Amino acid sequence: MKNNFSILTSLTINNKDYKLELLPWVSLLDALRERLNLTGTKKGCDHGQCGACTVLCNGQRILSCLTLAVAKNGSEIITIEGIADGLELHPLQKAFIKHDAFQCGYCTPGQICSAIGMLQEGKAQSREQVKELMSGNLCRCGANKGIIDAIMQVKEGSGHE
Repeated sequence: MKNNFSILTSLTINNKDYKLELLPWVSLLDALRERLNLTGTKKGCDHGQCGACTVLCNGQRILSCLTLAVAKNGSEIITIEGIADGLELHPLQKAFIKHDAFQCGYCTPGQICSAIGMLQEGKAQSREQVKELMSGNLCRCGANKGIIDAIMQVKEGSGHE
């Protein structure tokens, strides 16, 4: 896709280094899905309202549909594909399974990435705060109770996983 407008962008994604020639208006979501075939991150509303595209950037949760990829040059990005440690699932992934915290599963990658970022922020001290801090991630199937139960299990069990 080399042209006069392309910008060389370096990203570390799931602990692998990438150098991408990107047009300045390409979202991080589109770069992940269309250029790198990392399709675990979902395109929901494409307007930053549903949270399906949530990834971690330098440890912070961000909406990849609203983020220009070139603006994250030099950043470390973690997508749902980078959450597990090899075949060992992340504690939140295990808790989501245990609490049946998904139905269709479309929002699950964004929910898990957002929950990891939220727990790392250390702001959620109660179930109500977890609900509030996760309110930007929508589940249209109604698995919210299971999602919050899973997050609370990890929060109470190990604190910051």
